[in-house]
Amino acid sequence: MNVLLGHAFVDSLEAGLVWACVGLGVYLTFRILAFPDLTVEGSFPAGAAIAAAIIFRGGHPIVGTLLAIAGGMVAGAATGLLHTRRKINDILSGILVASALYSVNLLIMDRPNTPLLGKVTVYEEVYSLLGVSGGSWPRIALLLVITAGLALLLNWFLHTDLGLAIRATGSNPSMAQGLGIRTDNLKILGLMLANGLVALSGALTAQLQGFADISMGVGTLVVGFAAVIIAEAVFGVNRMVWNLLAVLAGSFAYRFIVAIALLLGLPSTQLKLIASVLVVLTLGISLPKLRERIGLPLLPSHRRPSPAAAGEAR
Repeated sequence: MNVLLGHAFVDSLEAGLVWACVGLGVYLTFRILAFPDLTVEGSFPAGAAIAAAIIFRGGHPIVGTLLAIAGGMVAGAATGLLHTRRKINDILSGILVASALYSVNLLIMDRPNTPLLGKVTVYEEVYSLLGVSGGSWPRIALLLVITAGLALLLNWFLHTDLGLAIRATGSNPSMAQGLGIRTDNLKILGLMLANGLVALSGALTAQLQGFADISMGVGTLVVGFAAVIIAEAVFGVNRMVWNLLAVLAGSFAYRFIVAIALLLGLPSTQLKLIASVLVVLTLGISLPKLRERIGLPLLPSHRRPSPAAAGEAR
């Protein structure tokens, strides 16, 4: 049993770090922009499809991964343009783009499934550049450097003038517009960054598991949201940098919970059900009360406004 738990821990850590970019993207849209973006259901497999198609046809894996990020950013821009320029509802905009991407991904791969077995992936390419051998732990170290670096880079960006304007857009768009901030353009930029991160996760996932599949994006939003909720409930603090890094831990925690459920005998065909139930149970818990019980400080979003502040808001 200890051996099985050890394998589950390593596999969960690896998968959690690969999917951590999805959590970062969902955190950016849901928590920073306050935009319920469903584009991730299409941009995740789009990233996988672009990277897999390029590698399968003999292209360089790093080029394929970078183009996958660009493809995700284009998908995010499409959602943003539908919402800001055509005035389509935010949720519907994401659904329309995600639905369209299903056909686009089929065109990119020219098949519903693209195998990568025997192909050189970005992992092997980096190993050769660094002169290290392959394996789970070198891959985990590489993924940790990538995801932690992206979290720190995103934290730095959100503290620049442009990043603060994006945060203001999500926090109070009316006030931001009153200050002369072009909120529509910043929404598009935020969606581009978020879906670029999600597409990167899709590309890394396809190269990790050895194939890209047209249906691999189903439930992506639930997985990303689970990582964010777990991160806020257990690891979150009142500093953004730690909240972003906590998303990495939340992604691993979610994957480890799923691995334990599989070890207990739950069929692998029920993974999506497990994910949905986990999110429902987590959302059903009062996060402020939970954090108070385990001695963690409340996050700003958990604090009730004072009567004076509430009166000003009205």
